[in-house]
Amino acid sequence: MTERTQERMCHDVWLPAETSALRAQARAAVEKHVAPVAREIGAAEESPESFPWEAFRGLADEGLFAVPFARPEGAGLQYPMLGTCTVTEEIAYHSSSLSGVYDGQCILVPQALSFAQAQVRAAVLPDLISGQGAYAFATTEPDASSDLSNETLRTELTDTADGYVLNGRKRWITNACVARWAAVLCKHGDRASMVLVDLQNTPGVRVGAPDLKMGHRGQLTSDIVFENAHVPAENVLGEPGRGLAVALSCLVRGRIGIAAAGVGVAQAAMDLAVERLRTRHVFGKPLGAMQHWQFVLAERATEIECARSLYQKAAYLLDTGDATAEPEAAMAKSYATRLAVDLVREAIQIHGALGFARSVSESGESVRLEELYRDAKILEIFEGANELQKWIVARRLIGREITG
Repeated sequence: MTERTQERMCHDVWLPAETSALRAQARAAVEKHVAPVAREIGAAEESPESFPWEAFRGLADEGLFAVPFARPEGAGLQYPMLGTCTVTEEIAYHSSSLSGVYDGQCILVPQALSFAQAQVRAAVLPDLISGQGAYAFATTEPDASSDLSNETLRTELTDTADGYVLNGRKRWITNACVARWAAVLCKHGDRASMVLVDLQNTPGVRVGAPDLKMGHRGQLTSDIVFENAHVPAENVLGEPGRGLAVALSCLVRGRIGIAAAGVGVAQAAMDLAVERLRTRHVFGKPLGAMQHWQFVLAERATEIECARSLYQKAAYLLDTGDATAEPEAAMAKSYATRLAVDLVREAIQIHGALGFARSVSESGESVRLEELYRDAKILEIFEGANELQKWIVARRLIGREITG
């Protein structure tokens, strides 16, 4: 087993005791339920049958889906966002794509459901927390992703005598092809609303086949098409016309979660790189004796520490009452995910052809760097592209009246 350099390089001196304990709990659960099947999850072509239900429900059985929620349903943590992001990092260390599933199930959707009516929450939370059901969060459309303005949205909600009718198309929706429920952002007159839709039992809802992607193959994404789909009035999340605020409150949390995933991927790449530098010999000495790689990885170790601290600070801000966590959330997301891509690329370079190969056919040798490289790229794109995150930071730094 690859040594975890995090044990000697990272000291979480200020983290709450509950978070440190949760990291240990999450690591044990991930080692048990995710690590043995992570390579299979990363290599399987997307299909409804390939969804990693066993690992997914294994994590739920260990209590990790209860982390975001207050008692009596949930774990009742004092710092639930910090805890959820810590779990996300631990999952991403072995499976970035499953950390994306967890981000949707345990960060995006729980925040959306915090705006639901009590009877709706009571009906849907048990299946979410137990892992019996997968849940989806649907904001993106073919022409709307980072820009979710009402002028850009095409999925539309129309008032009826007994609720609403929904028409339109959502795209790249995590878990859609296996989910029962989805929180959906839609145009509603001259504003936007967010509603909870039963994907499996609502006439007029059609979910497409999973997209075939370069990486994150365990994170199934699909189109959802709505054709005069009825939505009960009580399924509005928050107030009608206030859906964009609901969506943005979810997305800022999701970005911190993806930052944590980036740290997990970067840490995995670092550990593989260090092992190779210690065991591979060139010109009669370990590859790690070359000062070039010493300096490169020293810089990357520093950046991992910075990235982990950034996501932890952003999550802590949310847990202690800062509703936006700007600019830390945007900084964390862009910094950590860029680091993941850069560090995986360098780990491949350190491994040479072995890092580039899926497997050496003759010997069976295989490292998971080509999977990590395929997976890492999407972290820079979803939950708000990194360019958008830099714009958010710039607006706070320079002023909206200048940046627009």
